[in-house]
This record gives sequence, C-alpha cells and structure tokens, in this order.
Amino acid sequence: MARMATHVITGAGSGIGAAVARRLHARGDELVLHARDAGRAKDLAAEFPSARTLVGDLADPDRLSWAFSHQTLPDRVDSLLHIAGVVDLGAVDELTPKSWRHQVDVNLIAPAELTRHFLPQLRLARGHVVFVNSGAGLRARAGWAAYAASKHGLKALADALRDEEHGNGVRVTSVYPGGTASPMQAKVHRQEGKEYDPARWIDPESVATTILTSLDLPRDAEINDMTIRPGH
Repeated sequence: MARMATHVITGAGSGIGAAVARRLHARGDELVLHARDAGRAKDLAAEFPSARTLVGDLADPDRLSWAFSHQTLPDRVDSLLHIAGVVDLGAVDELTPKSWRHQVDVNLIAPAELTRHFLPQLRLARGHVVFVNSGAGLRARAGWAAYAASKHGLKALADALRDEEHGNGVRVTSVYPGGTASPMQAKVHRQEGKEYDPARWIDPESVATTILTSLDLPRDAEINDMTIRPGH
C-alpha cells in the first residue's frame, strides 16, 4: 500500500490555505496544520478531523523552536506549504517599526525558521517547499513598502533555498498570486477605502489548483516560479 503524502500547511484557516487544505484532505493525504494558538488549532481540528495540528505564533519566530520542542513533529514531510501572511498598508512616512517588524516576522522570518526545522524531514522525503508569495514580491507600489519588502525577501529566501537544496532532491516553488478573493483582500480594500467585490478577484480554488499542479509534477521537472493574475 502506497504511503500517504504528508503536508505541513500554514494559513489553512482561510483563503488560499483553506482551499489547498480541503483539496489535499479530500484526496486522503495527511495534513499537519499550523495554528497560531490552541484555540485556532481546535477550530482547524474540527474542520479537518483526521489532521494533526502544530501550534506556534508566526509573529514571534524567536519562540517557534521552543514551541515545536514541546510537540511531536512528523518524521517525513512531503511538502511544506507557506501560505500564511499578513498585510498592513502605509506610506514610508507613516509606517512604524512595529508594522515593519510584524510583516517581516510573519511573512519572511517565520517561513525561514519553519523551513529550517523541517528540512531534515523534507530531505528524507525528497519533498517540496512552496512559498505563496504575492505580486508585491515582484513589484512594489506606493503604500506597499513594508509588505512588498517582506515578500521580496521571501523570493530571495526561496531562490537561495532552491540552489542549496537541489542536490538533496528538495524542490522549491514560489507562487505569485495577484488579487485573490480572501479576508486579506477585504482588509486591503478597507485600508485603501475601496469597495470590495470578491467576484472581481481570483478564486482561492484557482490558486490551489496551481499549487497542487506543482506538487504533483513528475520528479523529472520542477516549477520554480508561477505568476497568477485575475482573468477578468
């Protein structure tokens, strides 16, 4: 009997992360869902009864190692899916160090720390690391300095990791979605003072399809970067 693939997923509570988790759960794969606290872990466990949870606050990456040392980590990891993220818009002349740090901690340093922890298991499985980045990770616009900087950094992390781990059989993919219908998109519209119409933006299921495509690609190939834009 074939071994079920094991996926560690951040951001499974909503948007793209929830869509990916539902698709992988439906096909019978094993899920390890990251949650920021015990309450969120309980909610995820109720939504995905067969899944395991892993608790640790991405906003405090210095304590992730301590948090994980008190929990059981999977022996093998076929994919580590970095989907969680935060955004707080603001011009450079108004962004505070607190806002900068929060976005860099959650969007860049925490993924680096999670990857460091799971690399032994990923190497064992010849697994896959997927970074859900953003169009802002390729081009920064006014009001997006801190978020875009964190996502540009995430691109650099992915590119360096790919080069470092290629010989170990670990694949690395960056996904750059444009505007996606999600709670984050709704927040962006509130901050920009614009009306939010989810029908105008990419369905999270469409992004999930691209992520699963990269995971399911035969071993003779690797998708390095995928850019997705609204089709209407």
